[in-house]
Amino acid sequence: MDSSYLLAFLFILIPMTTAQVPGFVNIDCGGTSAHTDDIGLQWTPDSDYPFGQTANTTIVNNNKTQYNTIRFFPTDDRKYCYTLNATTGLRYLVRATFLYGNFDNTNVYPKFVISLGATYWDTIVIMDATTPVVSEMVVLAPSPSLSICLFNASSGSRFISTIELRLFNGSMYTTMFEDQYFMFMAARVNFGTLSNASIRYPDDPFDRIWESDAVKRPNYLVDVAPGTEKISTKKSIFVNHDEIPPVKVMQTAVVGNNGTLTYRMNLDNFPGNAWAFTYMAEIEDLGPNETRQFKVVLPWGPPINDAVVNVQENANGNYRLYEPGFYNVSLPFIASLDFRKTNDSTRGPILNAFEVFKYVPINFGSLDATAMAGLIASYPQAMWAHEGGDPCLPASWTWVQCNSDSQPEIISIDLSGKNLSGDIPQELTSLTGLVELYLNGSSLIGSILDFGGCPNLEIIHLENNELTGSLPSSLGNLPKLKELYVQNNNLSGVIPKGLLRKHIVFNYSGNLALHPSSESKNNLIIIFSTVGVTLLLLFLAAWYLCKYKRKGRKKGKIGRFPEGQLNLLKELDSEPAHRFELSEIEDATDNFEKIIGKGGFGSVYYGKLNDGSEIAVKVHNTESNQGIREFINEVTLLSRIHHKHLVKFLGYSQQEDNNMLVYEFMHEGTLSEHLRGPPEKRISSWIKRMEIVEDAAKGIEYLHTGCSPAIIHRDLKSSNILLDMNMRAKVSDLGLSKLMADGSYVSSMIKGTFGYLDPEYYATQEFTVKTDVFSFGIILLEVISGYSPISKEHFGDDFQYIVEWAREHIESGNIHAIIDKSLEPTYDIQSIWKVAEVALMCVKPRGLERPSISEVLKEIQEAILIEQKVATSRVESIDMFPRKPPRFSPNLDISNSSFYTESFVQPSLRERTAREDLWAPSRSSRRRGDGLLHSGQIESSI
Repeated sequence: MDSSYLLAFLFILIPMTTAQVPGFVNIDCGGTSAHTDDIGLQWTPDSDYPFGQTANTTIVNNNKTQYNTIRFFPTDDRKYCYTLNATTGLRYLVRATFLYGNFDNTNVYPKFVISLGATYWDTIVIMDATTPVVSEMVVLAPSPSLSICLFNASSGSRFISTIELRLFNGSMYTTMFEDQYFMFMAARVNFGTLSNASIRYPDDPFDRIWESDAVKRPNYLVDVAPGTEKISTKKSIFVNHDEIPPVKVMQTAVVGNNGTLTYRMNLDNFPGNAWAFTYMAEIEDLGPNETRQFKVVLPWGPPINDAVVNVQENANGNYRLYEPGFYNVSLPFIASLDFRKTNDSTRGPILNAFEVFKYVPINFGSLDATAMAGLIASYPQAMWAHEGGDPCLPASWTWVQCNSDSQPEIISIDLSGKNLSGDIPQELTSLTGLVELYLNGSSLIGSILDFGGCPNLEIIHLENNELTGSLPSSLGNLPKLKELYVQNNNLSGVIPKGLLRKHIVFNYSGNLALHPSSESKNNLIIIFSTVGVTLLLLFLAAWYLCKYKRKGRKKGKIGRFPEGQLNLLKELDSEPAHRFELSEIEDATDNFEKIIGKGGFGSVYYGKLNDGSEIAVKVHNTESNQGIREFINEVTLLSRIHHKHLVKFLGYSQQEDNNMLVYEFMHEGTLSEHLRGPPEKRISSWIKRMEIVEDAAKGIEYLHTGCSPAIIHRDLKSSNILLDMNMRAKVSDLGLSKLMADGSYVSSMIKGTFGYLDPEYYATQEFTVKTDVFSFGIILLEVISGYSPISKEHFGDDFQYIVEWAREHIESGNIHAIIDKSLEPTYDIQSIWKVAEVALMCVKPRGLERPSISEVLKEIQEAILIEQKVATSRVESIDMFPRKPPRFSPNLDISNSSFYTESFVQPSLRERTAREDLWAPSRSSRRRGDGLLHSGQIESSI
């Protein structure tokens, strides 16, 4: 086998008969032999497919054979795909598992992306070596095969441990959007169990993995309401309708004996639109006068009065499944469950299980996917035909190039030397965007096809085959044709006049029976191999000379100036910033009379210009070369960026070795002063603190997403957030900021402020936008607690760092322990919970685990909305589903970032009323047609 084929993409076609259970597929990636696991499932190795490499994991006490090995792939730009047989129109659960196990002995935790065909599925982020990462998708199969592809590794090596396919019953997980959206599994929780073990096959005949609520994961299922109790029964539960949850799952539950049930959880890949349903069954025998009724509470309006949950009544008796929930609701990445008993109920709410899926828009792939599927089907044994997935998305096949359109077309096909046989594939003639076609060096026979359906063709290589017949006249009608190579075939006849009239590069040598007509030879350009070599040499010589000249010019420019600070300052000559005269600054500051602050760069003085504008002048007080660089860096950046939440830069002054930066004057000083200053200066309003960090987050978001390339601040702290006379916040001090053209930057010197410094940046000396997110998380913890980042006095002997102290209390559910005692007690605790949780997300040890600043901003804005509701006393401050769902239709692009911005608009009364239709008291009742919910209601009411 040609060694070049061993670098091709991975393709595995697995028949569904390999599973022990009908409708199940179990692939042990990297395995060497079939085996049956401890729950009775038969696993098939992928050892028959010699692509990628296999390795053993190093997991102590691992009793699952399928996790002993993995298959990993080169660190290149290709995608690697497994393709499984499916039946179009049937619904499946597709599961992929990744257990790192330090297979490469590097302890470099991988991060890469997986897709289902052309559709984004998930970003796999490995957190440790011994915990499997499991990702699931529910799909209505759009074609006879499903391709699971790995690509875009940003760290470590792409690898995979297992792939599983589970066939569902026809009615399970039905949605009216399934022909446009897949469903990504974000949460599936079994409540009330005393064991940490998950429930799956054989207890669940569809092998869903129901995670125990007893498993303690950081910041997951916290904020449990007082009075929450676990209950269980051994009686059988009737579950045979809707999603058919396992009987064992329904035999346990939690009840809210004090009248409420509340949980908070992280949702992977959110915010987004979700399918969210609860599973309930009355498993306690109530007395004749006892009732259990409760409501779900939404933040945009009063409780949904028409959807009171009465489990016994709606399920038609005890020990029967009742499944209320939402077909489509907008959720954040930290969501809440909140149920409250009604006033006339004698028992509190009950909850047995819960599932959340995110709607993922289906990417139907490139325009040429169908044609290419037909082409590769003609070559079932050829390695190049087995790359899998879409030919263009999310990455192109090795022999294909595509344009960059949202639904791309193929522009180049290179199958030269691939040993093609038979006729030229007919599918090629339907590729309307094709520009270059290389089919040379094979064993193609038959005649040349009519490529009139490919009007963009410029280059055609068909040489060194066994083609027969004449040249079709349609080749002469191709409007953009520039090169045609058909030499060394068995072509015959007269060359079409249309080709002879074109000014093209045309080689037909080696076809003894092919010739032009005698009267038409003037415009024909015939090239031979010697001419081609000559042209190539001329091109290389010209390229070398151009490159040499460019190097010479660059070298000369570098050599014109000596090194030193003067050279650095001359960089300012090209900047658009206003340059103040030293005399102007001296007059404005009364010869630097009033000092208003000090920093690492130097002292800051108050001043007033002749037009009355108040200014702050930062004076550089060091002669170090680094200080000059920071001065130039800040002038360069601030003269080019403008945002209402960045302190306005007015100009600079450089004269007589005095380097000064001039800013607008911020009357109310720093956020730090208002958190830890004199009592009369402290901000005691929680909503005001939220508005300040919202402003700051907007400024940082502008640096990260509004600038190209992105700008990383590198020194975010509460003393660098300044307040104007209206107490609106602006971010200041960009002296350490860096432009991030490639997404990351390696620094030989660690810069920043102790207490705010990203530990990953400190360890690796590489910083990204997530470095700023870490620092901003510290600021959020400051705003909640009022404490500085480092304080033995406040945190005690056990903790000296705000992150460790806050995490201990937040993850245990004791949020009150970290709240600033000087805050007015009118705040809503749900608002503080939301900010505390997003702060912990920001300060996770690894940047890959942290949210973007845009996601943080959305959470802050939702916290503000909760506070605003309390202030106006319009609704109860309950945060179950914290966003108004935007209108949802199959054509809606829910991946667009502006999709969520619109959700902050307060809905009208009509919209809030319409939302009550979203709470579906029963999946089965909808199908019974009792009027609670019908297919037209969702689209019209969302």
